[in-house]
Amino acid sequence: MAAHIRRRLRKGATTTAVAAAAVAALAASQAPAATLADGPAGGGDPKAAGEDTASAEDDGAATGNSPYYTDLPPLVTPDKPGSSSNLPVTGSAEAGIPASILAAYKQAEQTVATTDPACRLPWQLLAAIGKVESGQARGGRVDTNGTTTSPILGPALNGQGFALIKDTDGGAYDSDAVHDRAVGPMQFIPSTWASWGQDANGDGRKDPNNIYDAALAAGRYLCANDRDLAIAADLDKAVLSYNRSTEYLRTVRSWFSYYQRGTHEIPDGTGRLPTGPSTPSPSPNPGTPSPGTTPGPKPSPSPPGGKPTPGPSKPGDGSTSPKPKPPTSKPTPAETFGSLENAGTGPLRATAGQAFDERVAVLARNALGAPLGKVSVTFTVTGNTGTLFTGGKKTVTVRTGTDGTATAPELRAGEKAGEFTVTAVAGTGRPRTLTYAATVTARQADTIARTDEKALVAAPGGKFADAVTVKATYKDAAAAGVAVTATMVKDPLGLFDNDKGPYFKDAAGKPVRTLTTLTTDAEGMLRLPEIFADGTEGTFKLRLTTEGGASVVIELTIQAPEETAPEETAPEETAPEETAPEGTAPEETAPKETETPEA
Repeated sequence: MAAHIRRRLRKGATTTAVAAAAVAALAASQAPAATLADGPAGGGDPKAAGEDTASAEDDGAATGNSPYYTDLPPLVTPDKPGSSSNLPVTGSAEAGIPASILAAYKQAEQTVATTDPACRLPWQLLAAIGKVESGQARGGRVDTNGTTTSPILGPALNGQGFALIKDTDGGAYDSDAVHDRAVGPMQFIPSTWASWGQDANGDGRKDPNNIYDAALAAGRYLCANDRDLAIAADLDKAVLSYNRSTEYLRTVRSWFSYYQRGTHEIPDGTGRLPTGPSTPSPSPNPGTPSPGTTPGPKPSPSPPGGKPTPGPSKPGDGSTSPKPKPPTSKPTPAETFGSLENAGTGPLRATAGQAFDERVAVLARNALGAPLGKVSVTFTVTGNTGTLFTGGKKTVTVRTGTDGTATAPELRAGEKAGEFTVTAVAGTGRPRTLTYAATVTARQADTIARTDEKALVAAPGGKFADAVTVKATYKDAAAAGVAVTATMVKDPLGLFDNDKGPYFKDAAGKPVRTLTTLTTDAEGMLRLPEIFADGTEGTFKLRLTTEGGASVVIELTIQAPEETAPEETAPEETAPEETAPEGTAPEETAPKETETPEA
């Protein structure tokens, strides 16, 4: 045991006395929750686990069993023993955790306590893993958002001393399109990040290089399979699921116990880096170093299933194992497409036949989160409203500029009201997709009025001789193509339809008192069909309404024509009798002779 610890100490302990002191300090530092399952208190090897072991319930490791820092905690206790709350702000560099890193661990603990309280995740376990995996994000070298200032990448998992994991992300996270690499402060391999990645800082991205995202992902990963991390056996399984090595478990538990006894916050970027990560040997069974010689590097853990990964074949050794060919050119993280985001596109709404005020815009970022130019983005309109891009196209492709943005051409709404979508797609292998909802509303009018004021009158059983003509406008301009509804009503508000009085005729010649198929012409004009009168006399109302809420009420009168009296004729005039003037004798008239018939 002492010899084993001497191989892992990076503090210059070269004598048996110093090694013995290290053993004593570590044994004294183990908290009850940090003991190995089924092993002796204080950190003995579990009987069932060899130098490399794995939890039976897990098929892989979050890190791909990449190398890790093997430095053990200092031989002195932290500045504030016994408590992990209200930590002091000053102290030794070994016991200090950079501010952003510490905040991320505590935030992850609080989040998991809300969503999975039965797990009882302690932030000190995340701190221990972060220390062993990346030296607390290389001493806290992160920006104000918690993203590492430069990528933290493990070696290619190419089967040469490591597990063989072929590329699963197209190089999006690890800039390696041939093999996967562990990425970020918590060293997730891309395939694991695809399942467990989180957006803990609310920026809309799941970034393994961001300590807040990575810490929450690690917390949820450790809590998988209903583990209770306050139970030593479950804690051991969780750590081993992260990296299948008993040495890894021992190192993580040592830092876990160390941080449980107390630590403090230090400024970002001032943390002390471990001396160097473990380096697997190409030999599957390296021998134990003899006294006085420098210990060789430790072999990589076995992959899942217990079969050791073969070392690299040597030229001329008769091996027929295929030799992986390195890529001739490998894109850098700055050249690798990482994500596609909305570049500020607002609501997409337009009236039928009109152009949309908003244009769809996207932002492409590289694997480091910076804007990426020259990315081809394909925009596609899907729906049955008739909406198209300028030029009558449903699909267009635009490349991002130097600022990483690409803007689609102007959209022009079709004539049919309804909803449709615009989809933006970029990238190959694992394309990124954004979908935007859009709406086409019917043409509208805010005013409708008659074009004349002539009284509209018809006799019972007849029809109205004068046609009804109206004009619709929108913002004082002619409203073309606006749908108009005409209804015979009993009241000006149109709350009650009328079943008597004037009516239209349908195509079969039957009376109807509502028409819904009317539309204004290019000048906003509408001439109504003929209106007929039944036998009911009186004053009736015709209400016209448009899309947009404009309306007008028109009076229609049914009345019988007025009766006229017959003409009176003057009596026949007779000449007055002539009388002789005074003083003269009346003229004698001879008696009329009559013939006497012969006897």
